[in-house]
Amino acid sequence: MTLRFAALGSGSKGNCLVAEVGRTRVLLDCGLSPRETEKRLARLGLAPADVSGILVTHEHDDHAGQAYPFASQHAIPVWLTHGTQVALAESGKVPGDVQTRTIQGRDAFAIGELQVQPYTVPHDAREPVQFVLSDGAFRLGVLTDIGASTPHVEATLSGCDALVLECNHDYDMLWAGDYPKWLKERISGPFGHLSNAAAEKLLAALDRSRLKHVFAAHLSHQNNRPELAREALARAMGCAPDWIGLSTQEDGFAWRELR
Repeated sequence: MTLRFAALGSGSKGNCLVAEVGRTRVLLDCGLSPRETEKRLARLGLAPADVSGILVTHEHDDHAGQAYPFASQHAIPVWLTHGTQVALAESGKVPGDVQTRTIQGRDAFAIGELQVQPYTVPHDAREPVQFVLSDGAFRLGVLTDIGASTPHVEATLSGCDALVLECNHDYDMLWAGDYPKWLKERISGPFGHLSNAAAEKLLAALDRSRLKHVFAAHLSHQNNRPELAREALARAMGCAPDWIGLSTQEDGFAWRELR
């Protein structure tokens, strides 16, 4: 079996990643408009009809804002926690005719040939989760929104073959920038987003022996620079910075394969 994955986009303007095992393809988050999602799927050689399901990490617009509209247009089921469903409903986003599957934060399940392991994370959302995706032999860990690492997160991500890891901000750039103080405190707080240094520390705490791909994701345009994120993760990996991949807002990243 082969596990392929690619990113359609990563950042505050919309997040979406696609993973494929055999004939099963899922979107992890859907924060881009339906038209933009279709356009970026086409860049990867896919159409909406090829998508088996959508996994949602939490209710924030850049992750879940377009999940129901895209799912409704293309008859795609959506998997998300009860808390995320409630939060979306409270913000006026209801599933309508979408098949909605409620998941538990630590209970594994399967979508076709793809194995899905949710795991709980500290973030300022109702019931947020992140995911490890697998074909049974190889594991892709995705962690895009988290305020601080936990032993559970590190245990879950240890031994992955590929990792997409949030490097949201450089701490000094954030605090020297123009954001209001309350927003700086939210971003850098325990339920906000990982700094480069925090991402480096988290990566260093993992069993990295199987890692073949590492991507820095969810970079802030205002409060980070790609070279800073790459350098931080490269220090943890003991590799050259250009070995670390980038998941960008406009381009995401192209197909990568684990086999």
